[in-house]
Amino acid sequence: MSDIAHTPDAPHPVLAEHERQRCEVWTRVMGYHRPVASFNIGKKGEFHERRYFIEPDRQAVRA
Repeated sequence: MSDIAHTPDAPHPVLAEHERQRCEVWTRVMGYHRPVASFNIGKKGEFHERRYFIEPDRQAVRA
């Protein structure tokens, strides 16, 4: 095992570059899940242009 350095202001261990790995991002497309890495250039652009929203709390809407 390697020595993993912890710093007081970092909640996660600090890894050396060779210990890291890419995170595979999946998304739902037309009812099924696919990795974003398999998208063509146009679909990757659409994915990055998506806007995320937070649905308002139902209790706050009723008041």
